Amino acid sequence: MSLLEERVQTWRREEREALRVLREVLIQLKADEQDRKALDDSLAQLDDLFLLVVVGEFNAGKSALINALLGEALLPEGVTPTTTQVQILRYGPEPQVRPLAPELMEQLLPADILQDLSIVDTPGTNAVIREHEILTANFIPRADLVIFVTSADRPFTESERMFMGQIKDWGKKLVLVVNKIDLLETPEDRETIRNFVAENAKQLLGLEPPIFLVSAKQALQAKADGHDFTRLQASGFATFESYLKETLDQKERLRLKFLNPLGVGMRLVRQYKALLLERKTWLDRDMDTIRRLDDLLEVYRQDMERGFELRMMEMDHLLLELESRAHAFFDETIRLGRIFDLVNKKRVQEEFKTKVIQDIPQLLEERVESLIDWLVEAELRQWEALLDAVAQHRPGPEDVPQSLQAPFFARRETLVGQLKRKAQAILASYDKEQEAQRLAQGLQHAVAATAALQVGAVGLGALLTAVATTLAADVTGVIAASALAALGLFIIPARRRRASAEVREKVKALRQNLSRTLYQQFHHEIQRSIEAFQNALSPFTRFVRAEHQRVMQLLDQLEDVEETLKRLKAEVEAF
Repeated sequence: MSLLEERVQTWRREEREALRVLREVLIQLKADEQDRKALDDSLAQLDDLFLLVVVGEFNAGKSALINALLGEALLPEGVTPTTTQVQILRYGPEPQVRPLAPELMEQLLPADILQDLSIVDTPGTNAVIREHEILTANFIPRADLVIFVTSADRPFTESERMFMGQIKDWGKKLVLVVNKIDLLETPEDRETIRNFVAENAKQLLGLEPPIFLVSAKQALQAKADGHDFTRLQASGFATFESYLKETLDQKERLRLKFLNPLGVGMRLVRQYKALLLERKTWLDRDMDTIRRLDDLLEVYRQDMERGFELRMMEMDHLLLELESRAHAFFDETIRLGRIFDLVNKKRVQEEFKTKVIQDIPQLLEERVESLIDWLVEAELRQWEALLDAVAQHRPGPEDVPQSLQAPFFARRETLVGQLKRKAQAILASYDKEQEAQRLAQGLQHAVAATAALQVGAVGLGALLTAVATTLAADVTGVIAASALAALGLFIIPARRRRASAEVREKVKALRQNLSRTLYQQFHHEIQRSIEAFQNALSPFTRFVRAEHQRVMQLLDQLEDVEETLKRLKAEVEAF
């Protein structure tokens, strides 16, 4: 294999791989079918003959120009649109016509020029039938070289300007041909037309394509009359043909053949990279919204935990006071001078309730109810803050339904709408009294389970009273037993210490159990509240995070493809 062949094979392999990746990206983005077809057609052309595509308005003389290139009047000409399909002209020893698709016809013709390249005749770009213009536009991506034919009597019409913009977008090599110069009377008129076309092409395309002024009609007549060189030269066609022969040698055809799919790929990369960057802009804003909502929940969690700690300190202080009064009660009660009182268990129990327990159950119930109300109010305010944050969400651009972005933005808006409606529904149906009752019942069951008591139709205060009463019964039982033992042994101080230690453990266990129960129950409620917010947000956050990750991956792929295509373009252009 020669160095040239090896280079060509390397280019072909690298182009195909880069464009294959591009094709996968387009599939994932559900790209426009015409764009995907343009890429597929362009890739297919890599192994085909050089494709010279002739475009222009009807009656500009496209068919006449092709007939002049072929050397015979093989295509029909007329003042009305004569080409209603895209026609690929290929070499064949005998004329033959065969359909390749409803809109595509192949003609085999015995013309020498077709042995080295294929020529495509397209419908007029401003034909009355709109489909003809669409067919022509859709075929442009397959072209290796575009010959744009305009007429000397109406050069660069508005429709021609618009169509030329499409050619520029696909990055095609372009040759401008001004036909029918036989209608111009003087060389000055021709020069004026040339300057006009050159100026407009530079302004529109930002480049200076080759411009040829020809009379295809005169050229065909000159060839029919034995290739009259003088008349052929006068028609301007000889210069045009020389340019094609010299420019489109094997090396140049090969170069343009590789540049064609590169141009198509670059155009699609730019288009869909812009689409992804726009999508990324909106997703970045959504990610900021999610971060704000996450921060909002974290602040909520921290505020709730701090507020809960402060309120728990108040309740714990009540229980510590209970423990302190219990110690004083033991020192005062368990002594020899009261030995006969200690034997009276009922009397000691009532005294313990009066001096030690006092109004602890009522105070605890008040603190717990206050804690419940605070928790309910905080949750309600958090839903309001969530709704306010979501209400600041920015919808997508107004032109979305007409763009490829429509499915993405539609899904985004649907999820945001669902989130708003859910937050509004919760706020509308939020019953503070019912929530407080639910929390109180949950706490009641938790306290009852801790104290091994049965829950009946009693409130939390009655339950705490029952806990305290049980404690009083346990304590006085220990004291009475100590007193009876003391009567037999007369060792009051030792029994008092033991009784005090036992009672201290019981009061301590009560304080720890109640504190632990309250902590567990309210931390569970705080976590439940946070999970409710997260569950409401999760469909939107999952969509945004997943879509953001996907967009970034696709952008990375497109940027890799873009770098490869740029490198290949530079190598091929330097070839």
